[in-house]
Amino acid sequence: MIPRITTIQNNYSFFIFGPRGSGKSTLLKAVFQGKKPVWIDLLDPDEEALFQTDPNELVRRTSHLLTGSWVVIDEVQKASKLLDLVHKLIEEKKLYFALSGSSARKLKRGGANLLAGRAFVHHLYPFTNIELKEKFDLQAALEWGTLPKIYDFEQMEDKKRFLQAYAHTYLKEEIQAEQIARNLPGFRKFLEVAAQMNGQPVNCSKIGRDIHADHSVVKNYFEILKDTLIGFELTAYDISIRKQQRRAPKFYFIDCGIKRALDKSLDIPLRERTYEYGQMFEHFLVLELFKLCQYRERDESLHYLQTKDNVEVDLIIKRPGKSSLFIEIKSTKQVTDADFRSLLEITEGLKNSKALLLSNDPNRKSVRHVQAVPWREFLELFQGDKI
Repeated sequence: MIPRITTIQNNYSFFIFGPRGSGKSTLLKAVFQGKKPVWIDLLDPDEEALFQTDPNELVRRTSHLLTGSWVVIDEVQKASKLLDLVHKLIEEKKLYFALSGSSARKLKRGGANLLAGRAFVHHLYPFTNIELKEKFDLQAALEWGTLPKIYDFEQMEDKKRFLQAYAHTYLKEEIQAEQIARNLPGFRKFLEVAAQMNGQPVNCSKIGRDIHADHSVVKNYFEILKDTLIGFELTAYDISIRKQQRRAPKFYFIDCGIKRALDKSLDIPLRERTYEYGQMFEHFLVLELFKLCQYRERDESLHYLQTKDNVEVDLIIKRPGKSSLFIEIKSTKQVTDADFRSLLEITEGLKNSKALLLSNDPNRKSVRHVQAVPWREFLELFQGDKI
């Protein structure tokens, strides 16, 4: 098993949420290796049906356990009524629970008991470059993403079939089975258009026209993607929170391969020095930093900045008690003075900030206050809290 960055304590109950296929079950098996927790797998249709109709089965299965024993419930959102009993068993029997889920939406929207501080909350996402180490390949990550299962396949056709099946499974099991979206054909079309607009400011009205739906429907569709952890937003950066909320966010899918499966571009190879390659490289690095920030659990927030003159900063990381990072992303292997221009313009004289240009150029460079750093080196520095 490839070691994961996320840190799970074994002395307190916890939720672990993540998109389908991010490795939650594998991680739980590693955490409890050599131990014998009561294991309830709600991906098993029989188990799901049993616990949905008779939640008290949980009480019966745990009646023999001693104080401090562990119970694992995989895909807990499929029987959310169990959480009231989990709460009771934590309080009365002092049991520990490990609760995984690929969707927090059903729990939140259904008013499920989220245990009010009696369980930590962790997240798990597709692999990071740092986790993969020598197994990491940039071209493969851009074209196929880093879902753990993708590394079981060597042939491109097998990788393509897996990602297409993943998209189909997401629609069938997360959306249709849970009755999250009433109009499944409309949601399917939305996914394709949203994937094509990945990394751009969200324009619900424009997407609505493309899929023949009201902008409120499109807005709800984006909420579904966020709640099922298949994507996330970057809000527009501004010192004023009020202004920040008025501007359109950018939306990113949680994996490059998922994005390419949804916009049906898996057959198109990515070639260096093309617009498409540059967009996917930016997507990849935004994903890497999003995942690292999530794993660090330090209330860091991610934003983008776009001026009225369309001068843009790809990513801004606000860090409590530390300088904000203004990051421009370029896929080039040779950084030139022109690549520094927008960062120089926007960050000139800006206090409590660092301006960084990340690229495939293997050499460190600088122009005035802006530093160009090879992207791998930067990720290692960021993960080690050395920047």
